[in-house]
Amino acid sequence: MTSTPTGRRATVDGLDSIAFDRTFRAGIKDVWAAVTESDRLARWIGEWTGDPSTGSVDFRMLYEGDEHHAELLTIEECRAPHRLVLTSQVPGQELTWHMTLTLLEHEGTTTLTFTQSVGDDPAMAGGVGPGWDYYLDRLVVAETGGDPASVDFGDYHPVRAQHYLDMFS
Repeated sequence: MTSTPTGRRATVDGLDSIAFDRTFRAGIKDVWAAVTESDRLARWIGEWTGDPSTGSVDFRMLYEGDEHHAELLTIEECRAPHRLVLTSQVPGQELTWHMTLTLLEHEGTTTLTFTQSVGDDPAMAGGVGPGWDYYLDRLVVAETGGDPASVDFGDYHPVRAQHYLDMFS
């Protein structure tokens, strides 16, 4: 969908991260639902199960093949419909991802800013950057009535990997 990488380097809570913006001609509550409700998430990225009021849910990616296992998402902060801070832990791995979603509405247009840390290994940016460009473009397509399957991961990775690696070198 986008012809060039859209992420930018950012420091979030002291962590090296990549930040992405997407703009929607929709109210903030609608965009919040698109990024927090399991049935809406399932259209473009994955689904969660469990009870968010406990502070965590299990999240499973739906578009990365059959081998992807559920991750534990811990809800660090939730100020609906403006801010969501999550950490993700993949079972069997020591790597923890830190993600922040911030939504701002102005005159019926909502901007989503999504950030994810790259961990202790800056080389992770080569996968994180193209991956989020891809998934966030799928979100835009889903929310504008298109078919997210029309977004081809091959247009994002590996062709955009070097751009993101260069950000952290």
